[in-house]
Amino acid sequence: MDALVRREHLETVENPNTRLDYVISLSGDIAGLCRVDIRYVPDRVVLAPESLTIYFERLQSVQWARLENVAVAMVSDLNNELVPRWVQLKVSGRTDGLEHHVTLEDRQPKWDNPALLARIGAL
Repeated sequence: MDALVRREHLETVENPNTRLDYVISLSGDIAGLCRVDIRYVPDRVVLAPESLTIYFERLQSVQWARLENVAVAMVSDLNNELVPRWVQLKVSGRTDGLEHHVTLEDRQPKWDNPALLARIGAL
């Protein structure tokens, strides 16, 4: 699936306070594929949580080669649409009877808030 088609389902709204660093956490399941946990520090916009349902349905319709592929696609989509100060994405599933977890993290080049990240266990 083309990235633009996936991303069109991620709706955003204005961040109510762009001067404040705070963490937004969202979790859900992509049926038959994986569990998704998203944590991010917003910048100018926040994700409309209800848009994740449709986004997850679109991801479910793709044949992903590996769990890493869906995780990389998702973090790329979130970075593109939200441009968050910091984002952490964890996808969890089962591969050949084993628990399989992929965690990706990214941040804006000049953003740093070690106290906040330490409090949420991201450091």
